[in-house]
Amino acid sequence: MNSTPGGVMKPLALTMGDACGIGPEILAQVFRGGSGSEAVRGAFVLGDLAVMRRAAALTGGMLPVALIEHPAEALACPRGCLPLLQVAGLPGDLIDAPLGVVDARAGATAAACIRAAVARALAGEVAGIVTAPIHKEALAAAGVDFPGHTEMLQAWAGAGAVRMMLANDEIKVVLVTIHTSLRRAIEGVSFDAVLETLRIAQRAAASWGQHSPRIAVAGLNPHAGEGGLFGDEEITIIAPAVAAARAEGIAASGPFAPDTVFMRARNAPDHAGEFDIVIAMTHDHGLIPVKYLGVEHGVNVTLGLPFVRTSPDHGTAFDIAGRGSADPSSIRAAIRMARQLASVGG
Repeated sequence: MNSTPGGVMKPLALTMGDACGIGPEILAQVFRGGSGSEAVRGAFVLGDLAVMRRAAALTGGMLPVALIEHPAEALACPRGCLPLLQVAGLPGDLIDAPLGVVDARAGATAAACIRAAVARALAGEVAGIVTAPIHKEALAAAGVDFPGHTEMLQAWAGAGAVRMMLANDEIKVVLVTIHTSLRRAIEGVSFDAVLETLRIAQRAAASWGQHSPRIAVAGLNPHAGEGGLFGDEEITIIAPAVAAARAEGIAASGPFAPDTVFMRARNAPDHAGEFDIVIAMTHDHGLIPVKYLGVEHGVNVTLGLPFVRTSPDHGTAFDIAGRGSADPSSIRAAIRMARQLASVGG
């Protein structure tokens, strides 16, 4: 996945994200010279020339933005240069969309960049995709009928079941349910959904070289239901799914109390984690512990796609858009993880 039959490395496709947010700025930051720029050697941005030139100016200038016509051209671009593949059909007045404000033009552009990246990935032209942050309200304003990246990628890639994983150097968390109301998320916790999540996590871990990961499954209710006193989903749904996974050879265990399992799984210098992956039932159950450890270190990985996809663990940050001060650490981590996953997968 990471190289051509002749052994030449493939580039990474980086989508621009919401033009009114910090996505273009953090991308410009990582392409600048210095030790941190090594991660983006051979990568390119799918986006808009005017927006990326503005981002370069906002983050200190002196960053040439070079138009390319094919992903492979990015491999020959010198360090300290930002290769850009202009996405066709973007709004002609996109640069006029005000920074820090929800705008339909930015939503339409973000979706078009993602779709273009998926097409390049399915054509085998890139090693993987790294997506800069998008804004769900801007997508809705543009008439894009998807609540987020995960659902878009799944549909446009023609993938089966996919799952969101949030990861850093200390913990990996895979979610059973994602962008839906809490009430609907609880309804979405089924035997099939939990078992499929365990299977996807197992296959993903094998793809990065971990063939028998220790997978902990968090409960849904306080204290994992306390034997049915606080809800019976653990007894009727989650535990049977764990048992079925174990019967398939998956090293799953649980359900464990969700207020302590993440601490047990954390792999810190002074604490060896008991588990390699934690399965969480709902979005916030799983994302809060990862983000608490540092948004700048977190990476969002979509499992189950036919290509590698990562993104930073933060949003568009409209409140600081245009200042040129956004921290690029998380997108740099996402780029590095995409490189690692593509390298192992290839």
